Amino acid sequence: QVQLVESGGGLVQSGGSLRLSCAASGSIFSIQTMGWYRQAPGKQRELVARITSGGSTNYVDSVKGRFTISRDNARNSVYLQMNSLKPEDTAVYYCNLRGVNLLRNPFVSWGQGTQVTVSS
Repeated sequence: QVQLVESGGGLVQSGGSLRLSCAASGSIFSIQTMGWYRQAPGKQRELVARITSGGSTNYVDSVKGRFTISRDNARNSVYLQMNSLKPEDTAVYYCNLRGVNLLRNPFVSWGQGTQVTVSS
């Protein structure tokens, strides 16, 4: 089993910054992709940013130029630096990992979610 622990959410004014962190532990052999999703009230969960094991990244258009995803493979961790935050960024943010466990089976794990609230 793979456990994810998220941190870094909170309340910030428009234009401010936050940094989300997600650390994975447990039965991990390798991690392919690490990503952040978000879900605002009444909306579907959407992919915000994703990073592959090779370091390739992709972002939803609405956060390009403002958010940066990074990973620390040695710590099985992924980060999301969020700058120039806007009220429409308000959502619960979820960490997501896809990899292979110690039994050599693929897995997908989700964090518990962390609230990000941006006031205008």
